[in-house]
Amino acid sequence: MSTESELQARTRVSGQIVFIGAALLVSLVLLVQIPTQTTWIEDAKSFAAQPRFWPGVAIVTMVVTFGLHLWLMKRRRPVGADWAEAKRWLEPMEYAVWFMVYVFAVPWIGFLPMSIAFAAALTWRLGYRTPLYLWLAVVFAVGTVLLFKGFLGVKIPGAALYELLPDALRSFALQYL
Repeated sequence: MSTESELQARTRVSGQIVFIGAALLVSLVLLVQIPTQTTWIEDAKSFAAQPRFWPGVAIVTMVVTFGLHLWLMKRRRPVGADWAEAKRWLEPMEYAVWFMVYVFAVPWIGFLPMSIAFAAALTWRLGYRTPLYLWLAVVFAVGTVLLFKGFLGVKIPGAALYELLPDALRSFALQYL
């Protein structure tokens, strides 16, 4: 083994071209948006005190460094391993989608029913499919609702579904569910 081969950095390069390309694209979009998203104050104390100055410096730095990185790369075209790596990076986004569905469904279905459905569905999705785990998920969801609505007193608006309930049950649901 030569000393030169020992000194070379051993880094993983799959997915790097996709990441750098996406980061450069996002940086360019942000740079184009600077004039519409920040202001210019005519009587500012100094140039560095302008609200647009430091965000502009940061974004220009991002564009230049990502551009240089892309320019200096040995391989500038993505291959199959790059796309497979990018797919792996996107897998956690599934859980963000789950959470957004939960957030948007709570005003329609209710905090308690959605919490129970969300906890049970995620438990099932993660592969814990025995009745014990599903019941533990339901207990966790009920405990979460008790903690937030009961002990912490968080005001969560009642669900549209509760409007269909009879009067006495509707007031109970709005207050406690």
